[in-house]
Amino acid sequence: MTDLLQTYVSAWPGIWVIDTVRYLVAAALMAAILRIFWRAGLARRKLQARDATVRDVRREVLASLRSALIFSLLGTIVFVAVRQGWVTIYRGFDEVGPLHLALSLAFMLIAHDTYFYWTHRAMHHRRLFTLFHGLHHLSRTPTAWAAYSFSIPEAIVQGAFVPLFIVFVPMHDVALFAFVAVQIVRNVMGHAGTEIHPASFGPGRWLGWNNTTTHHDLHHETGRYNYGLYFRWWDKLMGTEHPDYRRKFESIAAPRAALETLKAEVRS
Repeated sequence: MTDLLQTYVSAWPGIWVIDTVRYLVAAALMAAILRIFWRAGLARRKLQARDATVRDVRREVLASLRSALIFSLLGTIVFVAVRQGWVTIYRGFDEVGPLHLALSLAFMLIAHDTYFYWTHRAMHHRRLFTLFHGLHHLSRTPTAWAAYSFSIPEAIVQGAFVPLFIVFVPMHDVALFAFVAVQIVRNVMGHAGTEIHPASFGPGRWLGWNNTTTHHDLHHETGRYNYGLYFRWWDKLMGTEHPDYRRKFESIAAPRAALETLKAEVRS
């Protein structure tokens, strides 16, 4: 037990730094992109008239840094479990090939989207909302800095996914790294407050099965609907997608398509 504790204590600071830097870099990069390209067209893609205040951003950053700390505490458990041989993380391709890497990554993303949808929806229950999810929804007009703006209980729930998943599915270290990268990038994109996805991500288009910034921003604006993280599948299946999502996305990202949709509705 002493050896396990020593391993945990020695590994944790480095993992904490990695989790914190990953959040700061992703959020800062998104904020920089918005600032650089604002006058080049992104200003027209702003989703809400209201602007987040300095107080909002400060709250989002502090809560996200706390969540990164909690994630690192859980991530260090994974590190110790790997060192002890309790779970399997492959390194190199001697034992498994690139196909396992690709398939396990795809499965992990789908599983995470399912986990996120149902835990997120559960946290909107009136008996759970204040304790778990109320802090996140203080960001009525979210910014990229809100990516990890969770209460302590919600951070534990969200951070528990990776340890739970790898108990059942051996992962390649590159796939695990890719998953974490995709997760934080999609998270800051969803909270950007400005639609940064092209028209091809719209409903009925070839990438329309993905969520967009508009999709998640409607969740913050209304306080309900649109519970998914990466994909629209669960919201479509369970009838929880915002009824105005298509119109709002197209009005911003594909105004010509929005006009054609409006004409079709008038004719019908």
